[in-house]
Amino acid sequence: MRPPPSDPRSASALTRRDALARTAHGFGGLALLSLLGPRGGVLSALHHVPRARSVIFLYMDGGPSQVDTFDPKPRLQREDGQRFGLKMEPTQFNNNGGTLASPWKFAPRGQCGTPVSDLFPHVGTCMDDIAVVRSMVADFSEHTNGNYFLHTGIGLQGRPSMGAWISYGLGSPNRDLPTFVVLNGGLIPPGGLDCFNTGFLPASHQGSIFKAGEQPVANVLPREQHPGLQRNKLDLIRALDDEVVRQVGPDDGIESAIVNYELAARMQLAVPELMDLSGESAATRRLYGLDADFEPARIYGRQCLIARRLVERGVPFVELTCPRLDTDRWDQHSRLRRDHELNARAVDQGIAGLLKDLRSRGLLDSTLVVFAGEFGRTPFAQGRDGRDHNPFGFSIWLAGGGIRGGIVHGATDDYGYKAIVDRVTVHDLHATMLHLLGVDHTRLTYRFSGRDIRLTDVYGEVLAPVLA
Repeated sequence: MRPPPSDPRSASALTRRDALARTAHGFGGLALLSLLGPRGGVLSALHHVPRARSVIFLYMDGGPSQVDTFDPKPRLQREDGQRFGLKMEPTQFNNNGGTLASPWKFAPRGQCGTPVSDLFPHVGTCMDDIAVVRSMVADFSEHTNGNYFLHTGIGLQGRPSMGAWISYGLGSPNRDLPTFVVLNGGLIPPGGLDCFNTGFLPASHQGSIFKAGEQPVANVLPREQHPGLQRNKLDLIRALDDEVVRQVGPDDGIESAIVNYELAARMQLAVPELMDLSGESAATRRLYGLDADFEPARIYGRQCLIARRLVERGVPFVELTCPRLDTDRWDQHSRLRRDHELNARAVDQGIAGLLKDLRSRGLLDSTLVVFAGEFGRTPFAQGRDGRDHNPFGFSIWLAGGGIRGGIVHGATDDYGYKAIVDRVTVHDLHATMLHLLGVDHTRLTYRFSGRDIRLTDVYGEVLAPVLA
């Protein structure tokens, strides 16, 4: 739990704000980092030995279909076009048809034999490192609320993202890069930037958006050609911030601004080097698909490679969004075959390249990789050739840092509609992610609105069966 702030009226109490106000020439950011602990987070010591030091979250925007990817259902093939055999819950558009068979074939992959559809030929080669969770459930069947729920644990706008919580708790050993990075492949999810927001946590823990292209972060390159002029401008900004704190008193916003300006100055050197892939071998570039014929695959492969470079440098939480396609994300209310194939083609090789590269460099054991959308899709048709939203039972997978690869956890019914064995909630997923990072999810809290709030609210159990 976050310790209560010192009473600013006490002459003997030195708060973080007091330290900032009394420190000249903008070194308040450094003072704050030292007060928050060696990693820059609120936890000076982890709750238990961590299995991972970083998380890479592969966000599949729109909700991939579990029965077309990682949860094969022969009954769908047998009853294709027939009246659906279970009671249908209300759907987003209530334009429901009959049972819809998967257009793709499944085959066992890896030594473990986990079945994967033809949509993921590259990821299929990595199944011995992957734990598939087939019994995931969510509380919302609409994208915006579903995204808030997946990212923040609450289906409403304004709460801190899981990346912000991890940043707040852990900080990072790399002072030159943000603790929470979002690699924007081209699509910001429904719900917007609030999916990566810091909510009531200090603003310095908000996700930093890196986009594709020559300048991934706005204004990260110095505006002044002469380094001395740029340094003078930053010193002036810090001095003005310090003076405002001295005159008006404690202010969390100003504290965060000081920290962010200090970080921005250091990023001016770190980010261009991070994004420069010229030192990567031709074999590595091919592994990630940077020479692919399909431009979205090149874009996503580059994001995956940058994610590896970020965790190499100690960044604790990296999220990837999907590239922009000639379709509506993974949200196939129609044209299921065409558009799911486009989405899978965009991400498949980059994800497999990431897992293989992490393993070859000895980084997979310390990096938790999570593949998830906000919900799944119905095993019956929407209209003639689509699937509607389905939060009642869908698939995600985890790999790396502390995960037992080559297994399947949980099960849906014979249609792949609802989870019936070992249901897993979003709160369970968040609890497991924190656990693998060495954090007890019940003890990472922040005092707000009269109570101690946590990412998992009052829920969540660590998913022990998938742990190595």
